[in-house]
Amino acid sequence: MPASTPSPAELREAHCWFDVDRVPKDEASTAWKRRARWGQAKWRAARDYRIGAEPYDGGPDATPVGSRLALDFARDSHANFISKDVVAAVKHRLEHTEPHETLRKDRLWADLLSSMPLCFNLFGALHAQPEAAAAALKAWWPDAPSGQVQVRFEHSPGRRDPLFLNNRSAFDVAFEVAGDKAAVVIGVETKYHEHAKREDEPNEGALERYIQVTERSEVFAEGWRARLVGTDLQQIWLDHLLVLAMLQHPSKRWTWGRFVLVFPAGNPSISSAASRYREVLRDRTTFEARTIEDLIGTQGALEPATVDALRERYELE
Repeated sequence: MPASTPSPAELREAHCWFDVDRVPKDEASTAWKRRARWGQAKWRAARDYRIGAEPYDGGPDATPVGSRLALDFARDSHANFISKDVVAAVKHRLEHTEPHETLRKDRLWADLLSSMPLCFNLFGALHAQPEAAAAALKAWWPDAPSGQVQVRFEHSPGRRDPLFLNNRSAFDVAFEVAGDKAAVVIGVETKYHEHAKREDEPNEGALERYIQVTERSEVFAEGWRARLVGTDLQQIWLDHLLVLAMLQHPSKRWTWGRFVLVFPAGNPSISSAASRYREVLRDRTTFEARTIEDLIGTQGALEPATVDALRERYELE
């Protein structure tokens, strides 16, 4: 992402000036969010793609949004995705719904800034190619057990299932590896334009389950609750807990797991959150933070054409 921040006038002209991009008391994150939105708007405008709106389906009172595609155009053209393989992964996921899912189709098709299409663009080429997926996982996580790889987008092992977290948490993408005796899971949360936001504390019933999984895992340092619950690290914690709950499942199906937070190197808010979250862990085996630049720069992980397309689309170094 270029270091220069566009002026308010440039952002307004590109239909990219929105209060939602302002992070209180954090000028660096505000600047990042404005640059990211502007970059996606420039990418769209350079290709003369029709501008989108809020709400997504438009209307006489809709607000133009430079970082979105017109919804009907986006559905027909698949312009939000970098290759036919990625589009095939998107269509497969939409055809195979999961119970209690919260997947937003309009955002997936039309929001250039969303981390959901970014996740498909980053990992979608691996979806129907198990050998390529196995090679990528070996390159990214050489310590993970090997086996047959299944790539599942917007996936949860069981939303609202009390044997997991009894909520609607899901991974942006999950890599499940079937080994000789049991399964491996690498659950990934992908961030792009987002910043780490303070969350309300869970209700008493939900928190009881989260505490149970946390304490059983024995991976958190003393004083973890005050540093996680109701803070801007809470979402990372809950995503991490989904992997830990899988490892604690009474079926003993999963014997190795890791939660991976993926984000652009230039996003200061998520980078800071990842560093602070690591400090709450006494055992970091099941948590990892990786930049997108690191993943696409890993030799043997992704095809060069995919890497080039990602760098050009998201202005990565």
